[in-house]
This record gives sequence, structure tokens and C-alpha cells, in this order.
Amino acid sequence: MTAFQVVARNYSEASENRIHSDEIARRYGFRGALVPGVAIYGHLTRPLVERYGERWLRQSMSRVRFHQPAYDGDALEIERAEDESGEHVQCTNTEGTVLATLDSTLPDHLPELEDQRCFETAAKSPERVDMIWENVIVGQPFRAWHWQITEDGNQTYARQVSDDLAIYRFAAHPHWILGTANTALVREFVMPAWIHVGSEIRFRELLKAGDTVRISAIPLDKWERKGHQFVKLYLAYSRDITVTTEIFHTAIFRLAK
Repeated sequence: MTAFQVVARNYSEASENRIHSDEIARRYGFRGALVPGVAIYGHLTRPLVERYGERWLRQSMSRVRFHQPAYDGDALEIERAEDESGEHVQCTNTEGTVLATLDSTLPDHLPELEDQRCFETAAKSPERVDMIWENVIVGQPFRAWHWQITEDGNQTYARQVSDDLAIYRFAAHPHWILGTANTALVREFVMPAWIHVGSEIRFRELLKAGDTVRISAIPLDKWERKGHQFVKLYLAYSRDITVTTEIFHTAIFRLAK
């Protein structure tokens, strides 16, 4: 087992998602602004990249789940363990509460690519609308857009999670890769407060600084539980005509009052 410590930082206080502000987060019963889940994911990936390097960034499957919030200034411990089922990384705070877990494998062969014909149907209109139940249409794709991976942007995202691994001089940081999945929602909807609760990530090819990536997204499902309204997106990141990354992204888009 390996472990390291890091301090959680809320770099999204000015975000449109006001769950990252003290006032709104407290209104929903939290003790303060939530640190973005994608930042916690960034911390969780470090021991895997330290061990496997480019191999993990090039071909792996992972599932991250966020169990409890992290707050700005929290001292976090990141622990990695391995067994016959794969790699397991967890994030705990000083009270020993498990905040997030990441389970990962490095298979010789990834599952077959999801059927990309799902993006061929008529897309949602380009206007941003309130993200309310009736405006989330399962099976209706969003407009695709392009993400330019720059060296400066990559270094910014690495610094936000205190990650100084040399590989990120050229390889796209997982924190930025998963954070870009949030953009799919922000581009399409107005959401005063929402919470990322988990993602499944399939790395099929290495993404690098200098790459231009086409991102396609579509809602796969929506449901309500305990007064919260959830959405699950499927995202495909493509370089030229090759899908490099698949993400199944789950969020609470309306919190229970």
C-alpha cells in the first residue's frame, strides 16, 4: 500500500456552479463550499500514474465515486492498494471519512466502443435552457464542440491538484480530461447548483498537449432519488476520427430542497 497527503483546494469559487460557494452550499446543508469532484479525481490518479506512467493514461478503465464532500483546506490522505481485481485508491480526510474511491484496471483489451450512431440523431437546440426535468431529453445528443489541449492549460490543471509529475509536460492531465466532461452540461444548461457524483472513464489512447479533440455528448438516463434529480451522460472524445476517451458521467442536476 502506498499513501501520500495533499491539501484540498476549491479553485471554483467563482464558478457558475454555486455549490462551490459557501452561501449556496450551506443553504443545502453543507458546512461550506464543495471542492470540485474532478479535483479529487485528479488527486486519486496520481499514485496510478506514478506506478504505471503513460501506460495508464493510454489504456485503462476506471470508476470514480464521490461519497462525501471535501472542503477547501481539508488535509487529505490518498492511499493506493492492489489486489487480484485491480487497483484501488481512496481519499480520506483527517477524521478517517472516505470521501472518494477510484477502482481501476489496465486490461489488454478494452470493451467494444459504444455505438457512435447515437450522435447521428437531431441535436438539442443551441440555446442554454434551465436544467429542469422536462428539458433533459434522454437520447437527444448535444452539439459537438472542440477542445484544444494547450501546454499552459494543462499546467494550470496540474497545479490545481498539486501534481508535479514530469509526464504532464506533454500528456493531458486526467483532472482536465474529466473536468471537460462538466463542460458538456454547462454549455447546454443553466444550473444554479449541481454535484458531480461519479464517472466511469475509459482511456483508449493518450491525449497530449497540442491535440484538438472533438467532444460528443448525449444523456443516457435521468432519474429521481430522495428528492434529487440525476442525469447520466455518455461522452466520446475523438482525435481526428479515432475515439481516444469514453466517459460515463453522473451528476445531481437538481438538489432536494
